[in-house]
Amino acid sequence: WYICKMKAVTISKNGGPEVLELKDIKLNDPKSGEVLIKNEAIGLNYIDTYHRSGLYPVKLPSGIGIEGAGIIEKVGPDVNNFNVGDKAAYASMPIGSYATHRIFPTKKLVKVPNEIELENVVTLMTKGFTVFYLLHKTYPVKSGETILYHAAAGGVGQIFCQWAKSLGCTVIGTVGSDEKIEIAKANGCDHVINYSKENFAEKVKEITNGVGVPVVYDGVGKKTFDQSIECLKVRGMMVSFGNASGPLDPCNVTKSLAPKGLYLTRPSIAHYTTTREELDEAANKVFEMFITKKFTLSIFKKYPLLEIVKAHQDLENRKILGPAVIIP
Repeated sequence: WYICKMKAVTISKNGGPEVLELKDIKLNDPKSGEVLIKNEAIGLNYIDTYHRSGLYPVKLPSGIGIEGAGIIEKVGPDVNNFNVGDKAAYASMPIGSYATHRIFPTKKLVKVPNEIELENVVTLMTKGFTVFYLLHKTYPVKSGETILYHAAAGGVGQIFCQWAKSLGCTVIGTVGSDEKIEIAKANGCDHVINYSKENFAEKVKEITNGVGVPVVYDGVGKKTFDQSIECLKVRGMMVSFGNASGPLDPCNVTKSLAPKGLYLTRPSIAHYTTTREELDEAANKVFEMFITKKFTLSIFKKYPLLEIVKAHQDLENRKILGPAVIIP
């Protein structure tokens, strides 16, 4: 009976949401350094659409999804830091979280405090880890700084703006439509610019009295890159960490970076969770910020695994205003 109930979403070719297929699966016992997790909640992230479309190539056929949380049901040999019954979560390769059960390596797994529900954890892992490295590692912000964040009403943006405010920053956020302005304000933005209607570079210069900002955090990509460069002050840092509007064009270093001596970086969670110590530091900080209510989250929508095609359609059509989760 157990095998019949195990299901996973797979892709055998790249394309639109319609290439996602839900199939029965059979899993072997976990090997050394692995555990079997029964997923209770699965993260829905924009990177999943890149794996599906082929923008970020994966070897096909493949599972999909990088984030999940659940209960450990079996442990492999030599596993001594996790036990059957533990609440655990992950947000990394290997790909394949869109599943009821999966085998996962313990080196990429973190224990979840009892105070946090598993449904909330999958809104925290990828999105929370991203905010942690952006604000504390890539460009460690200082209290009193004015910073720019694109897509301030999105899942990452809502956590980012609250977290940045708790550190004493003045946050300028951009959004793509008027309906998202109030969401961004409610989550801590001091200034909100609708970049579909206004030239955000000009607005940022106004807000900063012509000085510009020390850092731009940009997960939008193609549409926002050039104006983001304009927003930066001398020796500012352009942090490009996503491509929601499409992949970036090649950067002309002489034109874009040289005039103001700018820094350009393209970070990801993987770069900041390379060791067990880094992974635990990120997890502990994210869980602490959530438990102490430095940021709050409300799940925007829950999708059953059966409705995964709809979930991807909604995600790409910008219908999801905040964190969404998949319930197996």
